[in-house]
Amino acid sequence: MDAAQSTVGVEEEFLLVDGATGAPAAKNAEVARTAAECGISLKLELTRCQVETNTRVHSSSAELIQELRDLRVGVAACAEQHDTRLLAVAIPPTVPHEFPVTDTPRYRRIAADFGLLAHEQGLCGCHVHVAIPDKETAVQVSNHVRPWLPLFLALTANSAIYRGVDSGFASWRNILWQRWPSAGPPPYFASTAEYDAMVAMLVSSGSILDETMVYWDIRPSMKYPTVEIRVSDIPATVEETALLATLLRATVMTARMSLEQGITGSPVQPELLRAAYWKAARTGINGNAVHPVNGSVVPARALLAELVDHIGPALEELGDRDFVISGIRAVLSRGNGACRQLEAFRPRRDVGDVVTELANATLEGCDRHPVSLRS
Repeated sequence: MDAAQSTVGVEEEFLLVDGATGAPAAKNAEVARTAAECGISLKLELTRCQVETNTRVHSSSAELIQELRDLRVGVAACAEQHDTRLLAVAIPPTVPHEFPVTDTPRYRRIAADFGLLAHEQGLCGCHVHVAIPDKETAVQVSNHVRPWLPLFLALTANSAIYRGVDSGFASWRNILWQRWPSAGPPPYFASTAEYDAMVAMLVSSGSILDETMVYWDIRPSMKYPTVEIRVSDIPATVEETALLATLLRATVMTARMSLEQGITGSPVQPELLRAAYWKAARTGINGNAVHPVNGSVVPARALLAELVDHIGPALEELGDRDFVISGIRAVLSRGNGACRQLEAFRPRRDVGDVVTELANATLEGCDRHPVSLRS
């Protein structure tokens, strides 16, 4: 298929932390106002400790990387004006007992209806949008991509340290996120009608407020003509985010090629997929993975190589095969965000070391000098 039909855009959620202590800083409105003065539009997330950036629509990985760099540098500079640091981290390494909810009518209602789920948030993910012609295609593409979701989680895991301790998981964010009634992998839907009926049930039962609270890890976008993949922790670096976006773009393209040939997605059993998710969250990219089709236990790196082979023709069409191979090699060599957190934490078990490592990783490769946590 024509790669120009599968453009991509990325949303990154970031944590704001106090420049001196590393604790979450409830300053998203202030940072957003400063960013607006600099021409950067930030979305306010559920808690006042979070902000979200949104890229433009891209057909080139190189252009996407550059915009991701520009956004991280710009927002970090705005945050510094309010004595805060910008962290690409999926959960706060050190947190208060609860997070103040952003003061908007919608977020106040979520806080009222969902209790501690809203007040114990501060979870930051990365959402990748890939262009799609219509909702029915998005639902069918989701069935194809669904078995690979745990692998994308393992690759980007970036939430090992929580409340000052080693959580024992590469992605503790994913474990916490699963508590929401519409989070995690979506069911297998044979049609858009089935999808709409399930969403209507969730709304009518009061499990979610409205359609925008469908938090499944892949879904038809509510606002754009895209399929939105939401499984990932916020990657530690720009290069990892761009790698994720390119892999997902090629995976969606491959799914559409299969649909054009009359091949539907495999209806992976929910129990098998749940086991694959748990294993991905537990050990990340350096451990074993549960193969989402046959249930065998294989090294996560081997499963990643299988994915690259699977989407190889799409990567060739995009001209991104070399970029993906080198990007994977770099992540496996240096380690993803979870690996960086653990390496920083274990020598002294000092969360300040983790915050410093994350602050540096957030702007790595962005033509800016590394930062250090102020003492």
